[in-house]
Amino acid sequence: MNDSVYVGNAGKDAALDRGWLLGHFKDTGDPRHSEDVEIKWGVHPKGDERAHWVRGEERTALLVLISGRFQMKLPGRDVVLAEQGDYVVWGRGVDHSWYAEEDSVVLTVRWPSLPGYKVRDGDSLS
Repeated sequence: MNDSVYVGNAGKDAALDRGWLLGHFKDTGDPRHSEDVEIKWGVHPKGDERAHWVRGEERTALLVLISGRFQMKLPGRDVVLAEQGDYVVWGRGVDHSWYAEEDSVVLTVRWPSLPGYKVRDGDSLS
């Protein structure tokens, strides 16, 4: 096995690190280590919501609906992702929150991957 290859399962691996599959927080020798991008496999039961809005976001993000129905809350508007493949992109400085209208799976890609950027205890990471 080549040390620069990792094969896994998003559902199983995500459970080990609050959903995060790739980013600066993985060990340096791990092929999933990246300072450029973060990727999360988010599994959210119906009614799950972010405890606090993200304020002063320093990254750009893409969130893609894999299954379910998921609402992204953005300043002045809510975006409902209802069909597999629906997605939303928001840039640096855009505050956000979210709510799972149904059991949902979403894939989040954020860039860059910033060390030290973490929400408060009790918050979900997304």
